[in-house]
Amino acid sequence: MFVFTQSNSADGNELLSYRRNGDGGLVALDPVPTKGQGSGAPHLPSQGSVTVSGDGRHVFVTNAGSGDLAVLAVRPGGAELLQTVQAGTAPRSVAERDGLVHVLATGDPAVTSFRWDADALTPIAGSRRELPADADAAQVGFGPDGLLLVTSRGRDEIIAFPVRGSGLLGDPVTVPSSGPTPYGFATTPGGVVVVTEAFRAQKGAAAASSYRVADGRLTPVTGSAANGRSEICWAVVTPDGRYAFTTNFADGAVSRWRIDADATLVLEDATAGLTQDGRSGLRDEDLTTDGRFLYAIDADAGELRGWAVDAAGTLTPVGTVANLPTTVAGLAAI
Repeated sequence: MFVFTQSNSADGNELLSYRRNGDGGLVALDPVPTKGQGSGAPHLPSQGSVTVSGDGRHVFVTNAGSGDLAVLAVRPGGAELLQTVQAGTAPRSVAERDGLVHVLATGDPAVTSFRWDADALTPIAGSRRELPADADAAQVGFGPDGLLLVTSRGRDEIIAFPVRGSGLLGDPVTVPSSGPTPYGFATTPGGVVVVTEAFRAQKGAAAASSYRVADGRLTPVTGSAANGRSEICWAVVTPDGRYAFTTNFADGAVSRWRIDADATLVLEDATAGLTQDGRSGLRDEDLTTDGRFLYAIDADAGELRGWAVDAAGTLTPVGTVANLPTTVAGLAAI
C-alpha cells in the first residue's frame, strides 16, 4: 500500500510516492513527473489536491500552475502517469466517486466534471459550473445522498450541488457556514459532514462543525465547536464514522473528535497527535483505507508524519520522512 503527496513545484510538479510497511513505516519511491507545473508557493490553500479513486486504482493530482489534472495508475511498484487533462485556472482540489471526477479551479472559480471513457478520463460536455468570483473555495468533495460539496471561505458558505446520473451538476443550494472560513471537510458512511473552520487565522480561535443532509440541504447539528487551537483546516473521518481528525496549521496539533450517532461532534483530545507543539506547518492529512494509520505533511519542516490509530482513536507515532520540499501539498493514503 502507498502514501502519495505532490511536490507542487513550479519547475515541474511531481507525485511523491511512499510504500507503506505493515507497521506504518514509509519507504520513498522514485518521484513521478506529472507533466505539469505546481504553484511553486508554500502552503497551497486547499484540501484534496491529491486524491485516490475509490477503487484504489488511480491517483489524481492537480497542477495548480499549469491548469491541468494529472491521472496516474497505481501499480505494484508505485504510480505511472497515464494522461493530463485541462482543468481550468489554478485547480487545487479533486474528488472522485464511481468513475465521476470533479475538479475545483480557483483562478476563474468553477467546478468541471469528467468521466472515465474506456481507459481515459474525458470531460463531460457542458459540465462547467461557475462559482462566485469571491468564493475563495478550498475543497470539492462528495457529501451524502449524491451531493457534491464546495467550501467557500470568501463567503463563509457551503455550496451543495446535486449530481445527476449524467454526471452534470444540478442547481446549487448554498447554506451559511456555522463558523467563519469553512475550509476542509469529510463525510462519514452514515451521512454526517464534518467541516473545519479556520477563523481567518485568529490565534486560538479554530473550530469544527457537523451537518446532516435533509432534502438536499445541509442542516447544522453541532455548530462551530472550538478546539482551542489555531487555523484548523483539514479533516478526515475513520472508515467506521466514529472519529474525525483535524489538523491545525498554526500550532502543530492533530485533534480527535467523536462523532455520535445523532451527528453530534464532540472534541475528545485537542492534541491527540503533535509534530512540535506551537510550530506551524502541519497541513494535509489522510487515513489509510483500513483506518489503521493517519499521515500528515508538515510543510514548514519538510516532513511527512505517521501515526497508528487504535480502536479508541488514540494516535501513536510510527515514524517521520524528512527532506520534502516546503512547497509540498496534498496527501492521499491507501
